[in-house]
Amino acid sequence: MLGEPKGARGRRALILVENLSVPFDRRVWQECRTLRDAGWEVDVICPQGTKRDTEPEAVIDGVRIHRYPLRAATGGPAGYLKEYGAALWHTARLARKVGPVDVVHACNPPDLLFLPALRLKRQGAAFVFDQHDLVPELYLSRFGRGKDLLYRGVCALERATYRAADVVLATNESYKDVAVRRGGRRPEDVFVVRSAPDTERFHPVDPEPELKRGKPHLLCYLGVMGPQDGVDYALRALAKLRDEVGRTDWHAVFVGAGDTFDAMVELSRELGLDGQVEFTGRVPDTDLVRWLSTADVCLSPDPCNPLNDVSTMNKVLEYMVMGRPIVSFDLKEARVSAGEAAVYAKGDDEGEFAALIARLLDDPEQRSRMGKSGQERINGPLAWRNSQAALLAAYEAAVEGGAAARSGRERGTSLER
Repeated sequence: MLGEPKGARGRRALILVENLSVPFDRRVWQECRTLRDAGWEVDVICPQGTKRDTEPEAVIDGVRIHRYPLRAATGGPAGYLKEYGAALWHTARLARKVGPVDVVHACNPPDLLFLPALRLKRQGAAFVFDQHDLVPELYLSRFGRGKDLLYRGVCALERATYRAADVVLATNESYKDVAVRRGGRRPEDVFVVRSAPDTERFHPVDPEPELKRGKPHLLCYLGVMGPQDGVDYALRALAKLRDEVGRTDWHAVFVGAGDTFDAMVELSRELGLDGQVEFTGRVPDTDLVRWLSTADVCLSPDPCNPLNDVSTMNKVLEYMVMGRPIVSFDLKEARVSAGEAAVYAKGDDEGEFAALIARLLDDPEQRSRMGKSGQERINGPLAWRNSQAALLAAYEAAVEGGAAARSGRERGTSLER
């Protein structure tokens, strides 16, 4: 059992999230439970989900969750401005309801939650910035507008968030490097808190051959379906697997949702894959485990772009904990996470991606070796227990640093008098 940070018992933390509901956001939920177990009282402010996490107020496992209604953005950047404005208003409103806290912990995207965090910081809270995404790179990868005025704006918001934070949580060493190099943060103020699956809850079960829909092999994609996630690359690779490699001995399932979901279903039809490819939408964890436990090969088709190359993909980690071999494009952080649990196609080469799938389907021994390698990494260097220690150390540093800063300001005020 990890020890409590100094003085943690009775302290309050408020976690701000805009991107997902909680506890659906697995990383945030693990952080909540880690802090709770270490003696912190934890509140969360987040949007309501559409099919789950729909209650405005909930107490789950001792964590108090305050949710607000939020309509997802449509119509490009203008839609995001509308979404973020509503989220900021609700977050500020609910933060006043929660009252004073010792730490405010803001998770991006967007890089706007430093605004309500600053108000709490003026009231004595330490500010922890949990950088889930590099928003400037996300903007470039998602909208393809180049380094325009809006891009310069998101860069300015990122800089403001870095400056306001007492400590920064980075999901990997690449993100830490950005916080130091671009954000001007001292290395000792940036803590790498990797995301990791909950191995007690998320583990293989007996495969169900009927999920293969009469085919010898099952291919599986798990994750968000947005413009930067590469589902279109995966579908075109599957068309090449059928047409150029000559393989039809597989069924594929795409588990997840997102703002390109309907477009991906339509692309599947256009490619003539609708008989072999199944889209489930979001499913309960119990069904997700069934699909992954039955899969022969899992797909990580994130294309090469400034965001994906340095980001840790949660789906890769979840494939690994389930002991599944992975086909991925050759991205820097994909190799850091998966190691020998994946094979890597050169950047955005759909033909090579298809050929690697075929190679793995023909080699059950290699699939088994890769699956075991992934499980060993998840239970070893990538285990959540390592991130727990980093998270608690970050909180201790934030509280001590915030107290020192407040003391300095108070001394300065006293001298002015």
